[in-house]
Amino acid sequence: MDGTLLNILALAPALIFAIVFHEVAHGWTALALGDPTAKERHRLSLNPLRHVDPIGTLVLPGVLLLAGAPAFGWAKPVPVIQQRLRNPRFGMMAVAAAGPLTNLVLAALGAVALGLLARGGTPPAAGVAGYLVLALTFFMLINVFLAFFNLLPIPPFDGSHIVEGVLPPSWASVYRRLRPLGMVLFLGLVALSWYGPTSGILSHLIGPPVEWMLARLQAIATWASGGQALPVQ
Repeated sequence: MDGTLLNILALAPALIFAIVFHEVAHGWTALALGDPTAKERHRLSLNPLRHVDPIGTLVLPGVLLLAGAPAFGWAKPVPVIQQRLRNPRFGMMAVAAAGPLTNLVLAALGAVALGLLARGGTPPAAGVAGYLVLALTFFMLINVFLAFFNLLPIPPFDGSHIVEGVLPPSWASVYRRLRPLGMVLFLGLVALSWYGPTSGILSHLIGPPVEWMLARLQAIATWASGGQALPVQ
């Protein structure tokens, strides 16, 4: 099978799975903390069709990842109404953190699965088992990247809600006014990351925590394999 096609077949399910669980985690956390909006709008489903934006979830990040460029994308956001949360300030922080945390848990489970697949020998490189190795590797990479990417403190990413929650109320009010400009700021950051003397700025922001987490996942995979050293990227 053509290598590019195989990569797409391994990448697409991993990307959909990671994004769907990320969004549903927001909705379930909001429900637990008092806001049933996502439930009322039938967004607590694991059905990808309720969450996937064809361009933002599949086409754009897939093309960028396969091209070796910094990847970004979006899904249909799960609706959360902060005022309906029992503790709006803390609740919104918890809802925001639930998505990235879920992705890190999924990445750890992927590392365990990779280790078990290779237990007692070298990870297979061909056939169904080889495809599973590739898919699990993509699965870990995507979940880790998605977690730390969403923690950027730029509206409307999850990190902005966490920052807003920890700032003093007067500062939070000023910070909240940046929300309508969030995507403009982000696209500016992407442009700076790709061009000019500041090229790579996005990689420098996200790269270190991603690399740190991948090293932890490699240790988990090695443990699950019984001591077989396994690359996870």
